[in-house]
Amino acid sequence: MSEKLRDTLIELTNVDRVEELWQRHCELMAGYGFDRLIYGFTRFLTANSLGDPNDFVVLTNHTPAYRKGFVEDGLYRHAPMVRWALENEGQCSWAVLVEQMSAGQLDEKAQRVVAFNLAHKVTAGYTISFKSVSSRAKGAISITAQPDMSQADADAVWKEHGQDIILLNNLVHLKILTLPVPLHNQTLTPRQREALEWVGDGKTMQDIAQIMGLTQATIEKHLRLARETLNVETTAQAVAKAAFHNQMYILEA
Repeated sequence: MSEKLRDTLIELTNVDRVEELWQRHCELMAGYGFDRLIYGFTRFLTANSLGDPNDFVVLTNHTPAYRKGFVEDGLYRHAPMVRWALENEGQCSWAVLVEQMSAGQLDEKAQRVVAFNLAHKVTAGYTISFKSVSSRAKGAISITAQPDMSQADADAVWKEHGQDIILLNNLVHLKILTLPVPLHNQTLTPRQREALEWVGDGKTMQDIAQIMGLTQATIEKHLRLARETLNVETTAQAVAKAAFHNQMYILEA
């Protein structure tokens, strides 16, 4: 391992904000010629669904138009490389898409995703599917080569630097799992967070009211708003979801 790479890894492990981590990672990948990234992670995977899109952790430096079409409008559900990531672990060149298209293996919905990508100059790159430690969790990242690069160019870069790229992406993925991740309209207030933390510690409503110096009615209000913010029905679900996304027991709210 080179001294430069070692220093970079140390730098990344010491980052304490996901926004800073993501910006630095995008810069690093751009240095290899992969200038557009989209990372996705869910803890709510089932046999038939990736879970509620509002619960996904999605980080990207693609254009807003690309994110809207691919994520918010749901094209990801039919993306061939997303399917690959769900069924595999490791890395895959997008050259497989050419092979699938040539063999007539892409259905109409998948072809629509390919056409969307072509329109946004997302034509060459790699997908990395991270190793899962839970049947409900899955994370992956797609790194898109610069518009002037062909898949052959991307494969040449990978042949020379692929192991370093995998190492950097694996580390960033693991680091993201330790950081508070802001979700769409699901950020807790300090009071909501504190109330959930005391519930997580096994305290009663009476205990929490005394500890926080508030009435039980006010504590119930904070917990109700926390449930609404996190889009869950019970306080136990709110505690679990907040913990999943590292929104509890954090040093800085």
